[in-house]
Order: sequence, then structure tokens, then C-alpha cells
Amino acid sequence: MRSPCCILTRTKTIVLRLSRHALHRRLPHVYSIRCQDLRCFCTDHSQSSKPYYITTPIFYVNASPHIGHVYSAVTADCLHRFKLLQGYNSRFATGTDEHGLKIQQAASNAGKDPLNFCTEVSDSFKHVFQRCGILYTDYIRTTEKRHRQAVEHFWTVLHSKGFIYKGTYEGWYSTPDESFLTPTQVTDKTDSEGRQIKVSTESGHKVEWMKEDNYMFRLSDFRTKLLDWLRLNPNIIQPVNFHHLVLQWLEDDIPDLSVSRQKSRLQWGISVPGDPEQIIYVWLDALVNYLTVVGYPQNHSQWWTAVHHVVGKDILKFHAIYWPAFLLAAGLPLPKTIFVHSHWTVEGKKMSKSLGNVINPLDAMEKFTVDGLRYFLLRQGVPDSDCDYYDDKVIKMCNSELADALGGLLNRCTAPSLNPTQVYPQFCNSCFPKEPSEGLRGKAVSEDYRMVEAVSALPVLVEQHFENLHIYKALEAISTCVRMTNAFVQRQAPWKLDRNNPGDQQWLDTILHVSLECLRMYGILLQPMVPDLADRILSRLGVMPEERSWDSLNFLMKCEGRDCGLEGRALGPDLGVLFNRLERSQGKGRTPKMATQHKSKS
Repeated sequence: MRSPCCILTRTKTIVLRLSRHALHRRLPHVYSIRCQDLRCFCTDHSQSSKPYYITTPIFYVNASPHIGHVYSAVTADCLHRFKLLQGYNSRFATGTDEHGLKIQQAASNAGKDPLNFCTEVSDSFKHVFQRCGILYTDYIRTTEKRHRQAVEHFWTVLHSKGFIYKGTYEGWYSTPDESFLTPTQVTDKTDSEGRQIKVSTESGHKVEWMKEDNYMFRLSDFRTKLLDWLRLNPNIIQPVNFHHLVLQWLEDDIPDLSVSRQKSRLQWGISVPGDPEQIIYVWLDALVNYLTVVGYPQNHSQWWTAVHHVVGKDILKFHAIYWPAFLLAAGLPLPKTIFVHSHWTVEGKKMSKSLGNVINPLDAMEKFTVDGLRYFLLRQGVPDSDCDYYDDKVIKMCNSELADALGGLLNRCTAPSLNPTQVYPQFCNSCFPKEPSEGLRGKAVSEDYRMVEAVSALPVLVEQHFENLHIYKALEAISTCVRMTNAFVQRQAPWKLDRNNPGDQQWLDTILHVSLECLRMYGILLQPMVPDLADRILSRLGVMPEERSWDSLNFLMKCEGRDCGLEGRALGPDLGVLFNRLERSQGKGRTPKMATQHKSKS
């Protein structure tokens, strides 16, 4: 059996170098950290050169961003930061989808030029993401010239290979979803005026019968190949219940897909190469954004072999059936992983403009801080099922786990009353031997060893949860260890020890050393989830930027008889309360101000 104080070795090194300004100043609402503030100094060049490419959906610009979009972006941002922490050469793309009939209609209703309309909404997404510390490396808009060129080339490849043909589409179409539907995906419903209408079974949006001459994609040719791909790669779509759902969809025959619209119906989009009277279907247009970002068709090879998508469950079919079929037709590699997440409700109800319950992320960040909102979304966001949002839940969770448990532990262990010299204390091996049976002088008890064992195992556990997109489980594991560390301090009660007694002073220093080592581990592991909060913990402990990598997760080295570089080092400046307790009176009503809702795209 391995010692509970075992050293965790890693072969990956990265430095998350924050700006010097951010290291010594609290930024409660606005992140000043941008891409240029992230520096990678990798000691293992073979690992650091390993590419990792993560994407969010590109978000449809028919209205402003809400917390559902922020959750997608924070999830991808967290995965991106985690891979950087592990030494990967990670790239993270997000952006906006700006073509389609719905955008054309929204711009017309607003009395604005479509491009100006799109620019305004796209800028609002950029602003929200900047405020929320979303560290994307690429931001793509489908109205950009580089994207039009990529789409035109992609279309030409599919057409030249015989996978696109001229035909007639006749069937149901949902303008709000920009989606063609089969008869089994449509149901009857009565509208507000008592009239019988047809709606999408999945989204509930009204559909219309459409018949027009356009271009068709031979989607039916790829059903068997898609089934083989998914059956041979059971971890492609995560969580597993969504993998099973896609397999279920593919059990039935899939019809060919219309991939263009007549220009007489839709003007706002990219024209079909060689046929200006047809506009490329908005989903084919939008999905190609993932290739555009990495330089398709010239320079995409390195990154396209390492692509991972984060998508909402409402757009799973587009990413798990249409998109892989397009890629197979174009002769391109398929995604490594499709991470799927569920939706957010508000007080048990679906977010809806008509109900006025769509959460504005800027208001939520103002009320709960950036780290408070990020922590709540990641801690409560269970990908398998819908999650519920309401103010009291955010307040209770942030107060309990950030303010009281984590903040209280940091405050208690760095307080001048327990650590008047304000240094990283010395560890005494005779007080806390490597094994509980190694001598009678040891003061540590069995519960203390169980805590050390849990914290030692934490990095491996966190890594496993990240690989499965179970970030909430990673945070739960960290929170459990934080509670164990608080219990350790409470059990040993260092404030009761006599400083004038050399033995008591040694044990007091050891208690604090073990507690600060635990906090150091939590600070390093929390960097992808709550970057500002983690920076404040590590800065208070005197941990330098180059000591915050995955390689630095070498817990309690003194217990193994090795040197600890922090021992005897001065602690960092006291930056005040780690996380201020949130009060119910800070906000009026149960939810922040309304934002206009809209769906993500691609």
C-alpha cells in the first residue's frame, strides 16, 4: 500500500502567468486577464506541442446572451484552461452565427442593416465573455471573409465528390430552429387563438410546409458509417446517455438533407458557388466555422486531429449526425469528442422571454461576482440533466463552499494570531510521521492520515472527472477535501497550543504547514474553474506563477523526506476576505434582470 503522503509525479509542465497587476490586486467583477497574459513555459516539449482544440457552439445573434450561453462558454473555457495547466498547446474557439432567415427577419423588424444588427449583438457576446473571464484564443463570426471562403471551398469539395445534387425538398421546416423536420418530428398543437398548428416535437416551435427546388446532401449514404464510428468509439459522445440517443436516431433510415434555400426566400447568407440563386443552408454554413478557425483549407491539419466540441443537447443531432457526415464526405477526420450539456431552467421553468425569466449574465456577475457565477454554474451544471437556477441557490452554495469553507480555511491558517511571522511554516516529521505506526511521538491521528490520503489522490480524481466532462464532480471532490482540512484544523485546535513550549510550537507549525499545503493544492486545481479566486489563494500563500503548474501538485513533500521550496518563505500580502458572503438583500426579486433569450447555433 502506498503511503498517504506519496508524491504525485507528472510529465507535463505549464506556467499560468497572470499579469503582475492581477497577482496583487483583487478584481471582483472584471477580469483584466486576456490571452496575452497567459504564458506557457513548458519543460516537456513533447507534451507542450501536443495540440488540443476545444470549441463552443457559435451563438445565434437574434438576441442578447443569457446564462445558458455563458454555461457553454465557461465549460469550454474550463476545459481549455485545464489542458493548458497540463501542458497542452490548447486552442479555444467561440463566436457568433450570423446568417439565416431568422436573422434576416430580426434585422428587418429592428429596422437595421443585417450586418450592423449582427455586429451589435456579436459585440455583446464578446463583452459578456470578457467580463466572465472566458479566455478564448479565437472568436469567429460567420460574416467574415475568411469564413465565406472556407464555406465555399467546403461546398465545392462535397459537390465535386458527388455528395451534393440538385433536387426538390418537400416537407416541414422550422424557421426559429433553422431546421428541416421529418413527419415523426412534428406534432399538432393549438395556438393562442385556438387554431390547429403544426409544431416541432422537440422545440415546440411552429413549422411550415415547404416545397422548393434546391440542393440536397446524400446524408443517407453515411448512416452505416456513422453507426460504425459510434459503436467503435463509445466515448465519442459524452455523457453516455447522449451517445445512446444518437445511436437510437440512427437505427431508422435518415433522409437526404436539403442544404440550400432559394434566394427569393433567403438573401442573408452565403451564395452557392456557381449558383447565385441559391443560398447555402445556415447549418452547413455554421458548422464549417470550426474549420475556418484553424485555417481550412490550407493549415488546419495539426489542429483538426485534436478537435473537441462542447454543445447543448438541443443541437446534438446537427453535431453528431450532420456534421460527421459532412466531414466524412469531405474526407476529413471526425471529432475526438462531442461534450454535450443539458439546459438551465429558472425556478423550475424553462427560460422564456414571455415569462420574463431569462437570466442576464451581466446582472448575475454583478450580484454574485464573476467567480461566484462561474463556480455555481460549474458546480451545479450536471450535463446529463437540466439544472435549475435561482438566486437563493447561488447564494447558499457560494456562501457555504467559497466564503465559509474555503475562505474561512485560508483566513484561519494565515491569520497573524496563529502565524505571527507570516511565513510558510516548518514541517516536523516526528510530529507527523510518514506512517502512523512510525514511533510514539507522532501527534497526527488516523483521521489526519485519511485527509492527507484524500488530498494526495485529488489530482488524479480531478483529471478523471475532467475527461468525462464531470466538472461538477471535480468541484465536489475538492469541496470534500476542503471540509476535511477544516475538520483537521478544528480537531487539532492549534490556537490552544502553548507557543512557549517547543514541542507545541513544532506541532502548531506542522498543523499550519499541512493546512497550507492542502490550500496550495486546492488553489492550483481551482485555476481552470475560478481563476481569480485561485490566484488570490496562491498569492496569499506566496506561491510564485512558475509554481502553479500541474507539475507543482507534489503534495506534502516534507512527509516524504524531501525539501519543500516554500518552507520558511514569506507569505504573500493579505488581500482581504477571499470571498465576501452574499446577502439576500443584495438583489430585488428572485432573479436578475431579464435578457432576451435565443438559442446557440452549431
